[in-house]
Amino acid sequence: MTIVSALVSMSCSNDESNFSPTEQPLEIPEIFADNILSPIIPTDNPQTIEGVALGKKLFFDKILSANGTKSCASCHSQQNAFTDNTPTSTGIDGIAGNRNSMPLFNLAWNYSDRFNWDGKALSLERQAEEPVENPIELHSDWDNVVSRLQAHPEYPSLFEKAFNTSIISKELTTKAIAQFERTLISANSKFDNYFLGTATLTDQELNGLDIFLREDKGDCFHCHGSPNNPLWTDNEFHNNGLDSIFTDLGLGAVTGDPNDNAKFRTPSLRNLAFTAPYMHDGRFATLEEVIDFYSEGLQDSPTIDPLMKKVDEGGVQLTEEEKTDLKAFLLTLSDSSFLTNPVFQEQ
Repeated sequence: MTIVSALVSMSCSNDESNFSPTEQPLEIPEIFADNILSPIIPTDNPQTIEGVALGKKLFFDKILSANGTKSCASCHSQQNAFTDNTPTSTGIDGIAGNRNSMPLFNLAWNYSDRFNWDGKALSLERQAEEPVENPIELHSDWDNVVSRLQAHPEYPSLFEKAFNTSIISKELTTKAIAQFERTLISANSKFDNYFLGTATLTDQELNGLDIFLREDKGDCFHCHGSPNNPLWTDNEFHNNGLDSIFTDLGLGAVTGDPNDNAKFRTPSLRNLAFTAPYMHDGRFATLEEVIDFYSEGLQDSPTIDPLMKKVDEGGVQLTEEEKTDLKAFLLTLSDSSFLTNPVFQEQ
């Protein structure tokens, strides 16, 4: 028996501990506390200092992939607001997926508790399960991952500190990752500070906000909310008129209901300055392309959302000046401090 195996065996044989993980409640930003409900924290996975630290280590560790070349952070980079800068991410075998990597922030306030573009994952913990075994992502096997973690010189003791057991499992691994991901909170944009009375917006940015909120102009607020919803998403599923013929059924492939075909979760408008390209398949390289699409590029289809009221006209038909102003406002929702917060960086 190797030294590592012996240590693991000794640890596993005595996995009862009097140690109690230290509670670490989420720090709720002022703008969230004043406007929306409390975060969703599962009763069986409370936030702890030790759990978050473990989840952070796992998030950045390439041990989760079959060949040790990629981690969660490979497709969810902090410098891109925890997304990727390519239309779709490439897995360990050099195969590109068919969906854009969703940015990770403010996940504890997803009240539908459905994650991914198609809503397939019914909790943040379950969302963390799938990429490990996905053949075009980390292409690993949970049994193998758990074995590698169990044989690691550090992980058994870290799991014991976080969960009072050194016996590692898929469930505890994803719980730890979810704890870390819930700490990824972004709430320090120019608009946040404007709303709190500590910053000012330019006339152009204010006009862009007006365009955003007006039903006869941008008409963006139905899905993305208003200043009273600092998430800037309804986290619901909509067919926003991208295609008339569907190659990706989105929510419809999950529910089996044809009425859900081509519906995808509304992404947050926060941090748009850092999260290009856009849409579920990353088809739009720039924010200008996104605005042009909603202005004159809508495609009709049987499941298009009724909120796309001007589909017969191709879109909301903004002038070039209105498009420029709308973009100026949207960029005020970006939080550059989120990209450099040392709390989220790999140690």
